[in-house]
Amino acid sequence: MNINEMTRKEFEALPQLPESSYYDVPFGSLIILPGKANAPHDSGFRCMAFVLVGEDGQPLGKIGGGSDVIHIDGIGGYGYKWLERYEGCPAEIPVSGWSVDCLAKSGLLRLFCAARRMTCSLPFSSFEVFAITRNSHLPDPIATADLDKTLGEGGTP
Repeated sequence: MNINEMTRKEFEALPQLPESSYYDVPFGSLIILPGKANAPHDSGFRCMAFVLVGEDGQPLGKIGGGSDVIHIDGIGGYGYKWLERYEGCPAEIPVSGWSVDCLAKSGLLRLFCAARRMTCSLPFSSFEVFAITRNSHLPDPIATADLDKTLGEGGTP
């Protein structure tokens, strides 16, 4: 499927991915699915669900549905597993090169990171997405058959 040719209904009809299949798994981009206006988050803002898109541009499935905020490079913006990497608050943070575009047919927004791939936290009220280098080692995912086919064994393409 070409994500630029998909309708919002086609995105909404994608299967919900189990949490164990995407946490700490690399992917190429993220599509934001706004929730219904009549079912806001406790904050008063709309909830969001997300579609993970593989590095090959194919939709993997939906996650979340209860998040009202996206934290790019995590809460605070320090990046993926920053405390383990920096052992405290870093003095400098490498540039990630985040971008957002608007899909032609559905009008949905797609978040991606130039020359990098992405990973995410579990989608609670706050949802964190992180830029990771192409050669970042991530734990082996407990993946669904669809994710295994798209990402390959061990969560890497």
